[in-house]
Formats: sequence, structure tokens, C-alpha cells
Amino acid sequence: MMFPEFDPVALQIGPIAIRWYALAYIVGILLAWRYCIWQAQLAPQRVSRTQLDDLMVWVTVGIIIGGRLGQVLLWAPGYYLALSDRMIIMIWKGGMAFHGGLIGVIVAILLYARSQKLSPFAFSDVMAASTPIGLFLGRIANFVNGELPGRPSDAPWAFIFPQVDMQPRHPSQLYQAALEGIVLFIVLHWLARQQSVRERLGMLTGLFLIGYAIARAVGEIFREPEVNLGAYSFLTWGQVLSLPMFLFGLYLVMRKPRVAADKEA
Repeated sequence: MMFPEFDPVALQIGPIAIRWYALAYIVGILLAWRYCIWQAQLAPQRVSRTQLDDLMVWVTVGIIIGGRLGQVLLWAPGYYLALSDRMIIMIWKGGMAFHGGLIGVIVAILLYARSQKLSPFAFSDVMAASTPIGLFLGRIANFVNGELPGRPSDAPWAFIFPQVDMQPRHPSQLYQAALEGIVLFIVLHWLARQQSVRERLGMLTGLFLIGYAIARAVGEIFREPEVNLGAYSFLTWGQVLSLPMFLFGLYLVMRKPRVAADKEA
């Protein structure tokens, strides 16, 4: 079937045009913040509402800076830098990358946790289960924009993305929205409700890292590769970038249980 024509502008407020990708980030951050407020109220309460509100500002900056630098440096440094150095800050041209955004969030959490004299896992555990909300909306925005299409397919639900070519392709954006967003959220939300999981500092963080890495690796099977890995073409760059996440998440889950003594400041 032919990919439908969507207006790239989701919302027009006077001279201000908000595109689907930007709207996905705005709504995703707001919904994740509200979810984190609920999560932080569950025992053991390690962070306060004030700390969480402050952290969200840091995290938002980390997402924007890290996500954009990740897109430029991890995925296509030659392309962006060959055009113009200003392309680095033009978020509306090329978007942002999850792995870069994750690095930005990690840096933000580390800096803020240090200023509060708390373990960074006290904050990352609260945020872990909320992350799939933003991932889901981001993948839906990818689909609306017709970007990051899947591999050629003869499946009856395949789409023709005319901005790419006239071959029917997997709607891999929707697959990833389901895996990284819906499925991962359901699993993490259930785990976040288990007190035995919440009491182990870093456990929810580790489970998110493992869950995302697996969901991303499966979704990449259907996604058109953006980077040629040569002799390792049986892998995709997204899978390679997700491997450290899986390994560190496995370490957090398998390490000796540690019940945090950090309390609300």
C-alpha cells in the first residue's frame, strides 16, 4: 500500500510551527515526568518531588544535546560535517539518535545525583519505566515523517515510501513503536510495581537496558540499515550500539543484591 501523505506540521500556533517529531518529544517528556512522579511515591521513596522536578530540566537538556550529537557523531559524522558545522545544531534536519540521548541523560543524572549526594540509580530507577513512553511517540513520529523505513517486503501490510523508492517495505517504525514502546512499557510497569524489584538499587535501570537492547535488536531485523558494516553486515549499527547497554544491564541485574539506604533528601 502507498504511504499516506501527512502534513509535516502537527500544530500551527501563529507563526510557530510545531512538527510531529518535536511534538512527540514534548508530549513524551511531559507524560514521562508525570509517570515518574507516581513512581517516586512508591516505597522505598529515595527522591523527593522537588528533586524530580529539577532533574527533569537537566534530563531534557541532556536528551536534546546528547540526542543531536549522537545523530551527528554516531550515525553520519561525514555527512553532517561535510555540509556545514551549523548542521550540528539544526535538530529539525536529521533529527536525533536514541543512544546519544541516552548518553546525555546519563551525564545529566550523574551530575545532578552528585549535587544531591545520592546514588544516580536512585534517579535512574524512577525514570526507567517511563522511557518507553517517549520511545513509542518518537517511533510514531518517525512513521508519520516517512523516515527510517524497513527492508523490502512482500507482506500484505508493507508500505511504499515514495521518498525512498517504489518498493513495498516493512513499516519498521511501527514494529519498533510496539516493541520499544508498548511491550517494554508493559513489562517495566509491571516490574516497577514489585517492591522486591524497587528495593534493589539499579535493578529497574538494568532491566530497562536489557529490555531496550533486545527490543531494538529485534526491530533492527526489519529496518533498512543506515550504516554499512562491511564484513559484519549481518549486524546493524543499531544492534552494535545496543550491545553495551545489554551487557551493562546484565551486570546490574546479576550483581550482588544491594538494598539502598538512600532516603528522600
